[in-house]
Amino acid sequence: MLSTRKLKCQFIALSPRVLFSLLSDSGHETTRVSRCQMLVSWSSRPVNEFVDSPLPNLNGPAVVVRIQDGFNHQSHSFSTLAGTILVQARDPAKLCMEIENAIDEHRFNDTWKLFEQHLHMDGFPRKSIVNKLLTSYAASLDVPWLEKAYGMVEQAIEESKQNLLGKEPLIYLSFVLAKCGLPVPASTILRKLIQMEQYPPVTAWSAILAHMSLTAPGAYLAAELILEIGYLFQDGRVDPRKKINAPLIAMKPNTIAMNIALTGCLLFGTTRKAEQLLDMMPRIGIRADTNLLIIMAHIYERNGRREELRKLQRHIDDSQSLTDTQFRQFYNCLLTCHLKFGDLDAASNMVLIMLRKAREARNSFATAALLFPIDKKSSPGPVSQESLGHKESGGLGNNRSNKDPTLSYEEFYRDRNFLKLDAEAKEVLNALLVELHMQVELITTERGILQPTEKIYVKLVKAFLESGKTKELAAFLIKAEKEDSPASNDNSALVHVINSCISLGWLDQAHDLLDEMRLAGVRTSSSVYASLLKAYCKANRSGEVTALLRDARRAGIQLDSSSYNALIEFRVNQKDTKEAFHIFKEMKEAKIPRTGHQEFEMLVKGCAEGGEAGLMAKLLREIKEEQAVDSGVHDWNNVIHFFCKKRLMQDAEKALKKMRSLGHAPNAQTFHSMVTGYAAIGGKYIEVTELWGEMKSIASATSMKFDQELLDSVLYTFVRGGFFSRANEVVDMMEKGKMFIDKYKYRTLYLKYHKTLYKGKTPKIQTESQVKKREAALTLKKWLGLN
Repeated sequence: MLSTRKLKCQFIALSPRVLFSLLSDSGHETTRVSRCQMLVSWSSRPVNEFVDSPLPNLNGPAVVVRIQDGFNHQSHSFSTLAGTILVQARDPAKLCMEIENAIDEHRFNDTWKLFEQHLHMDGFPRKSIVNKLLTSYAASLDVPWLEKAYGMVEQAIEESKQNLLGKEPLIYLSFVLAKCGLPVPASTILRKLIQMEQYPPVTAWSAILAHMSLTAPGAYLAAELILEIGYLFQDGRVDPRKKINAPLIAMKPNTIAMNIALTGCLLFGTTRKAEQLLDMMPRIGIRADTNLLIIMAHIYERNGRREELRKLQRHIDDSQSLTDTQFRQFYNCLLTCHLKFGDLDAASNMVLIMLRKAREARNSFATAALLFPIDKKSSPGPVSQESLGHKESGGLGNNRSNKDPTLSYEEFYRDRNFLKLDAEAKEVLNALLVELHMQVELITTERGILQPTEKIYVKLVKAFLESGKTKELAAFLIKAEKEDSPASNDNSALVHVINSCISLGWLDQAHDLLDEMRLAGVRTSSSVYASLLKAYCKANRSGEVTALLRDARRAGIQLDSSSYNALIEFRVNQKDTKEAFHIFKEMKEAKIPRTGHQEFEMLVKGCAEGGEAGLMAKLLREIKEEQAVDSGVHDWNNVIHFFCKKRLMQDAEKALKKMRSLGHAPNAQTFHSMVTGYAAIGGKYIEVTELWGEMKSIASATSMKFDQELLDSVLYTFVRGGFFSRANEVVDMMEKGKMFIDKYKYRTLYLKYHKTLYKGKTPKIQTESQVKKREAALTLKKWLGLN
């Protein structure tokens, strides 16, 4: 019997209706008072003592009950029990009202506490309250509250309460998350909406995509989303004639969404993912506009698809709606691609054609100016990168701020066609395109005429010199000077090239170029002879000094005082005092002033001190910093890519073998084509494993690094095929390289193909390989968050 024992205070959560029914049926007398939570307190104190004492932390309706009889509960019998029961009851409807009031008054801390109370007491509140919480937290633009809102969405979906989540509030939350620099939760909400068949219109999700594309992880996720959404529409899977498909058709990717995703890929270097999007375009019926044509040109150039660029050139030349900026970008891509393939003839011919057209345009403009005088103040000048950057607003840096004013949910909800979001997507796209245009370096425009920049001369000269084509280089530079006459001989491209060769110690190449200029009848300034002469003297090359002096005298070149001083010092060091005295006498007779020509020294000093770099300084930096490019790799990569795209993997393997035998080392692009080719066929996991082993050995033996796109394709193949230990190796490599991994994609993939794997108890008898495979799978599941 427990009648003689004191009972400690206990609290039991009960429903008010259940409690009143229980007590009424038992014949107990009840009294209602105002308190906050529903609690039952058993105490041995008298009722009057309990009521008179303060009730801590209680604000709702309560019930105080005096128990004077005993009652039986299962095997426990109470003959006599004197105590009290305090029931603190809370009405969910009143709690919802308090949450709404707190939301209206922007008391977010109170709303969260009240929501948690409701969650513990009666689960999620009604749909209107949940959605109001989501939109109010989103409108705050405060990251902690945005994370709480996203947590609410995740919890509701986990508890199968997704019917409480409205389509428009979720779109709004996803948009704000993307705008505040949180692309992963923003993309997850979009994916959940599609999974719940609450399809967001493309005018809405393209704005989300635009803000996601301002960060590297977001740009990668944007491309993945386009691929996932586009897959639903491939090859006419959705019949647009059926009315039931209208919401799904409204979600179909359009040209703006495609432009956003592709530009983001270009700006953050995931160009092979961008090419996958291009391959998908005709299968979902997306037509290219002028922006998309130029973006395609950038992608083909980055991936070394020269033939595709040549095909695209016909559309570019025939187009009447392209701007000067777009023409400039296309021909910059084509010129860069020629250089990648080592096609110096094609590249140099492009430069000469541009120079000739620019000269013709200048002559025409000069003639027109004589007939019709033009106000110089209103005349447009050359378009520079700096001026473009100041005129155009945007760029990645300017668009990342989450402090920009955003739509309130009321405005968002009233805009039923999402026109404001569509306008914002176009605005961000324009900023991304400006950022892409800022990367054009080889070509500029002046009054709508394409002209080569110093950068293209630098790259061409470097390529000519590395391939030993000194004569061809001289011929090109001489033709270029005839088309684009410099203001002075000292400022010509050829002079800068010779000076650069001298600075690098390539004296023979410099002398060869000088000879080619002299034979072509091009008069060269004395500064070049002086520079080369002093370099020969410093290198103690007596024969070359004599030959150069003879050439200078034949050309009628008058050397400056510094050259004479170098010659005198050189002859004295050789103990040829007679020749030294002869040179000094020649200098006196020529009345050479002591402050002679010093342009070259000043230029070198200016470059060394970080001053304004001219052509010579850029050439020096290019040659010293950049490694020689193996143009043969691009040719073989194109061959392998073609076979892999056509799923002719045996031919691709033969091409890879031939590539290696010719001494061309495969790079990340080569391996990516092979892996995606095997994945497209399906079941070729052993071959991918062999490639992975080769990649690891190359990575350990050389400085070659594998990028995110390649490792992501390898990881996808291993997870799909159940090669979990290999998948864990790829994950480790990616995490060490701090690469972004789309865990949602791999979680979905694992659940699709391996959901029931290793779910039961561990078998008592297992081989060593089975144990390792199980451990690898459990490690991957833990990393994916599926435990």
